[in-house]
Amino acid sequence: MGWLWAIIVGFVLGLLAKAILPGKQHSPLWLTTIFGIIGGIAGNALARGFGIEETSGIDWGRHALQLGAAIVLVGLGDMLYMSMRGRKQRA
Repeated sequence: MGWLWAIIVGFVLGLLAKAILPGKQHSPLWLTTIFGIIGGIAGNALARGFGIEETSGIDWGRHALQLGAAIVLVGLGDMLYMSMRGRKQRA
């Protein structure tokens, strides 16, 4: 069940990151989901480093770090995707 939740949370994080970023992102949905999954993992690692991995109640700090990491990864990943896609079209 852990993998299923990772995919669901990654999907939601990726879509939220796409909605927050200005402009149009051209990366496909499956790649956005992967960036969201990696963003969730990176956000959890940052939360663990800051000592806010688990708190009583809702872990708003951890969720904010997950979303922030997903935003960065979706933005950078989309730029990389477009540069790779542009190279394939020129060749």
